Amino acid sequence: MGSSDSNVHSVASGLGVFFGEFQHSLDPKKRLTIPSEWRTQVSGPQGLFVLPDFYHKCLNVFPAAVMAEKMEKMRKHSMSDRKAMEFARILGSASDLVSWDGQGRIRVKDRLLEFAGLEDQVLMVGAMAKFQLWKPENRPDTGEIDQAQLAEAGRYIDF
Repeated sequence: MGSSDSNVHSVASGLGVFFGEFQHSLDPKKRLTIPSEWRTQVSGPQGLFVLPDFYHKCLNVFPAAVMAEKMEKMRKHSMSDRKAMEFARILGSASDLVSWDGQGRIRVKDRLLEFAGLEDQVLMVGAMAKFQLWKPENRPDTGEIDQAQLAEAGRYIDF
């Protein structure tokens, strides 16, 4: 990484925004190294929530602070709200809370690795408030910039 890249990453440090892509291998103990640039984006406790994606065979990884906001929304639902309680149970049982070790590695449960088909190579894709873990050949797009798709998505969220 050049010095200008380092400056950009240091300015973005702590904003909680994950951008770019990295590809790493799972080590023999099935641990994955989180890039140092991304570790600086996690403020507060070093916990990361790993949960299956709702639409694709990949994993979403949220910092604990972001997940706390999402869980607060769930807490506002009544215990008599069957759909909300069902969602909480399914998501809770399918998710994992991990932290990284001194080398920045995390160990994701085998069940989640199997769900996403992660056996060796892992493509980590920044997705702003979260990042995703993909089996490289399962990624639904090529990684190329599609301006029409980008513009449509930007309009959708009024960016």
